[in-house]
Amino acid sequence: MAIVLSRSKPAPHRAAAADSYRIRDVMPRWAWWVVCSLVAALFLFPLAMLVLTVLKSPAEANASPPAYLPHGISWGNFGRLGAAGSGVLHYIGNTALVSAGTTVGTVIVSTLAGYGFARFRFPGRSALFAVILATLMVPFQALLTPLYMVMQFLHLQNSLLGLTLVYVTFQLPLSVFLMRNSFAQIPTELEDAAAIDGCGSFAALRRVMLAVVRPGLVTVALFAFFASWNEFLAALVLLSDDSRYTLPVFLTTLVTGKLGAIEWGVLEAGVLVTMVPCVVIFLLLQRYYVKGLIAGAVH
Repeated sequence: MAIVLSRSKPAPHRAAAADSYRIRDVMPRWAWWVVCSLVAALFLFPLAMLVLTVLKSPAEANASPPAYLPHGISWGNFGRLGAAGSGVLHYIGNTALVSAGTTVGTVIVSTLAGYGFARFRFPGRSALFAVILATLMVPFQALLTPLYMVMQFLHLQNSLLGLTLVYVTFQLPLSVFLMRNSFAQIPTELEDAAAIDGCGSFAALRRVMLAVVRPGLVTVALFAFFASWNEFLAALVLLSDDSRYTLPVFLTTLVTGKLGAIEWGVLEAGVLVTMVPCVVIFLLLQRYYVKGLIAGAVH
């Protein structure tokens, strides 16, 4: 009986998978690869133009009308980028410090909160979790003014520590949601076995559960790192000292430049420098990234 029902009404995800295979099967092999190549070229074209612009000389990069190909390879844009402001390495250090602090703080708090929501029963648990999820619907731009006043009261305005705390606050709702679902899908028998071996709740979390929810941890860490590495508006509002700027804010000083001129070559060099850490970290941890997202979505 179960087999008959399965044939008459296939599951939605199976039907979608069957449709995707059908599209590929009805197309000639060469047409399929042509379509795939065009889609890949569409995504790679902006990146190729960025690299070509960076390799031009500063004068050639700012020329109008622009030339698509450089007449020769020049590293002048990187040199001017390093000499701008306090030096690009200084701003990379600020951004790395804020991003690392945000990642560590978000992972620790969301792990403890997710474990508590998934395993402990206490009054108001569902209501509190619903309130945390409801904050996802509040645009963070609406919170900048009260957060600015709070940072001013705590004397953390114009400091990297204050900016890190703000970023952790922004990341917590989604991170708690992902970690709660990651812990909830683990059978309680695993903790019972750890308890038989003499582990308390914290010891079971540290020795057993963290290894099982590793994909969720990596997903939360990647989200927190990418968001804080590329965030611009909060850093622009909360930081006023040039020596504390992060990379996105520093890049705006290149845009305005002298007499409002745009240093296209230097700006694109800064964008390339900003992209590299994110691409490298994503390629190293992508196998956990998708698994962690699926664990949070299907629960």
